Amino acid sequence: MNQMQLWGMTDIGLVRRENQDAYAMRQLERSGRAAGVVCDGMGGAAGGQLASQIAVSVYMEELDRLLTAEMEPRQVRDVSAQAAAAANRAIREEAARREECRNMGTTLVSAVSYDGGVAVTNVGDSRAYLITEDGITRITKDHSLVESMVDRGDITAEEARRHPSRNLITRALGPDISADCDGFLCPMKPGDYVLLCSDGLVNTVTDQEMLFEVIHGDGPDTCLDRLLAIARRQGAPDNVTAVLMRME
Repeated sequence: MNQMQLWGMTDIGLVRRENQDAYAMRQLERSGRAAGVVCDGMGGAAGGQLASQIAVSVYMEELDRLLTAEMEPRQVRDVSAQAAAAANRAIREEAARREECRNMGTTLVSAVSYDGGVAVTNVGDSRAYLITEDGITRITKDHSLVESMVDRGDITAEEARRHPSRNLITRALGPDISADCDGFLCPMKPGDYVLLCSDGLVNTVTDQEMLFEVIHGDGPDTCLDRLLAIARRQGAPDNVTAVLMRME
């Protein structure tokens, strides 16, 4: 199986009082697969932070429990969806126990390696991008009000980045009984990257800036620091979180 290099970072940004994003990345022990996940919580100070932390923790635990080294790519994708569903149940159970957290929820975007690519899962508006020498491609589709407006032709993708309703999402873990996630199989070559990120990065750093820093910047070890610096120069009104995965 192809090896993956992993980097991650999260930052509170310049405006928010707490960081409601969470992330994790690691080589899974049982299967030897690499996995990364980014979650962006919502539902008040206590709720959003708790929801994203629960989602990250339960999702990674379930991956480690269910995945094996022998699984085909489609099976990896299906297990990732099962892990997201387990995270959804855990958030809902905790919300039912705690009055102050009853409206909490979170986005989730993840990537799990298979031989020759990654299985990507997403719900909400955190994103996954494939970045190669040939360019940058968004893998995921936002579950958001503005994405629906872009699809209908009401606004452009550039207008969506600044739209006052850009934070309104139509699917999330927590509020929805079933975790209605999208799943993708994304082939990769050695030297290709997958970038997972919250909307705090997407709304302050352009796709072309992401492409430049990942492929042409001063190396992947400091790439996420450079992307964060761009976000902060743009005011960083939201938490900024990203995981970068490179196929070896």
